[in-house]
Amino acid sequence: MTGSSGAVRITKRVLDQADLSRGRHQIWDSELKGFGVQVEASGTKTYMVRYRPKGLGRDGPRRFFKIGRHGDLTADEARLQAKAILGRVASGEDPAAKQVEARADHVRRKEALTFKALGERFLREHVEAKRKGRTLASYTTLLIHHAYPVVGDEPAAAITRADLSQLHLAMRELPHSGNRLMAVVGSMYAFGAKQGLVPEGCNPARGIEKYREQARERYLNGDELQRLGAALAEGETVGIPWDLDLDHPMAKHVPKAWKGRCEKLDPHAAAALRLLLLTGARLREILDLRWREVDLERGLLLLPDSKTGRKTIVLSDAALAVIRSLIPSNGLSAAEREGGYVIKGLIEGKPRADLKKPWAAIQRHAQLEGVRLHDLRHTFASIGAGASLGLPIVGKLLGHSQPQTTARYAHLDADPLRRATNLIGEHLRGALQAKT
Repeated sequence: MTGSSGAVRITKRVLDQADLSRGRHQIWDSELKGFGVQVEASGTKTYMVRYRPKGLGRDGPRRFFKIGRHGDLTADEARLQAKAILGRVASGEDPAAKQVEARADHVRRKEALTFKALGERFLREHVEAKRKGRTLASYTTLLIHHAYPVVGDEPAAAITRADLSQLHLAMRELPHSGNRLMAVVGSMYAFGAKQGLVPEGCNPARGIEKYREQARERYLNGDELQRLGAALAEGETVGIPWDLDLDHPMAKHVPKAWKGRCEKLDPHAAAALRLLLLTGARLREILDLRWREVDLERGLLLLPDSKTGRKTIVLSDAALAVIRSLIPSNGLSAAEREGGYVIKGLIEGKPRADLKKPWAAIQRHAQLEGVRLHDLRHTFASIGAGASLGLPIVGKLLGHSQPQTTARYAHLDADPLRRATNLIGEHLRGALQAKT
């Protein structure tokens, strides 16, 4: 503590007129002994109490207990708190020592908070409460499978950038997942700092260089689309042959009736695959689609929520035909129209979980190795861009919220480039053939 002024009754006027040019100094109250205010050169004024612990006499150490800042408290409110604190001192308590111990205990608890405990609170209190269910599932998978086994038991505040750099390096065969994990951990520590669980500015994921990710662009060509259509038609009518490796040592034990056996494709799974291609929609937008969100009269899907929020999908005649084929001959019941799923799930009342098995069968039968379900969306976009519909239109059809997202298909819009190169080519050819 530095210099102090003479005692004066502490009021708002006295504090407002405090001389900041004196630097840090104290003003002590003339009415309540031990009640004062510490004034900083910056203008901050903090109410406090000065006392000696009971029983130690004049040789006992002086204690200073901060009550709160001027502005958050009025002078009268601070004076009442000071009286209460001095009353506790008179009864034998040492409030300042308790305050120091409480702070030390808080620090110990923060240091003891493990990385896993911080992650679980982040998922429960932030992601589950404020993000979509798919986001929660994705974050949980990354932390459980990659982060917790390595640093889960370490104190969260003790994790260093070097620790996370090693974890990131260990995921070099999974660059996309490694980059996503560092982003999740960064958000986790930002949440922890806001909640006071880790020190302010503690974020060991900051500054870790990301892996370069190559955007995967795979579009089905005309021949592949024909094979896909034939496989879907065959799967719905004749069925797709079982994938049995007859050269496998155990194949001789397979019953003869199974060999060459075909299995028909679930009509709802086949319809979902067609809709993914014909609308360019995302997988969950089709599997979670309810009848109440289908406007057959106007040919629209009115999605209340998607990756980019509310979304309207304009249906082509081909997509409308697929959806109409799923309406029972006796029509939809009132319950189905209100809450039923267009693509029926395997469990009544719940959407279909995925299309992994039917897509694997179609993919194998149509010889589309390496083609993902999401590539059907890319194919829809590539045809629109290649037909020179314009990237804004393509982006609108896909539901992109940012033009940059659609820009990945710009190189497929070949017609303007072809017209330009033909114009330049004709000019140059004429120049080359001109007589000298």
